[in-house]
Amino acid sequence: MKIFLIASLLIASLHASTITIAVAANVSFAIESLKTAFKKQYPQTNVRVILGSSGKLTAQISNGAPYGLFMSANMAYPNALYKQGVATTKPVVYAKGALALLSVRERDFSQGLALLKNANIHRIAIANPHTAPYGKAAKEALQNARLYQKLLPKFVYGESIAQTFSYTLRATDIGIIAQSLLYSPKMAHFKQHKNWVSVDKKFYMPIKQGIVLLKNVPNKKEYQKFYDFVLSKKAKTILHHYGYITEVF
Repeated sequence: MKIFLIASLLIASLHASTITIAVAANVSFAIESLKTAFKKQYPQTNVRVILGSSGKLTAQISNGAPYGLFMSANMAYPNALYKQGVATTKPVVYAKGALALLSVRERDFSQGLALLKNANIHRIAIANPHTAPYGKAAKEALQNARLYQKLLPKFVYGESIAQTFSYTLRATDIGIIAQSLLYSPKMAHFKQHKNWVSVDKKFYMPIKQGIVLLKNVPNKKEYQKFYDFVLSKKAKTILHHYGYITEVF
């Protein structure tokens, strides 16, 4: 029996294929759960994930990086790739992302964004608005709250939302992050309204996150399987668990 099992695993491994996908940093926690669920459906397909800011990933893809699928943090970057002819599918929304304020220290979050003006907040982590869609959304929210110019001296910029998240936890007083990053089990000790609060959506539009298939890669059928999975009800349930808005778009 053991010999049969080992032989079966060896045969399966011989037929296994690996796909490489580019994934926006805000999906860094959810993607592991997505991979696990996908693997249960397609055990012969291994998924290799490259995380980064959507802007940097787009630049890599434009320069020939061997990714077959791109899960962006907005629609602008995949739309640009589609117009260039690098993406083979028109971008569709797989989830909408939200912003949150996060502080390691407990704070009075009833003030909302106005809390950032407090004298005891000296450094604010924010993603680079030029390369990270969540940074662009944070800038939009602060501008609409008429706070952006006042807070400029306090900003510490992360190249991606993942780096911004790291700065928030280790180097700044507070940060504007992707709400999805709060749903990791590792973050359970941070409490809503004490350590974090959602940014009021009246100040910004929830971020439409787009997915596209890319050209010039082998195993196109395997990439199509993952693409279809991300748009499935099962994947939307997982993404909703991580704080994304996943109603029918």
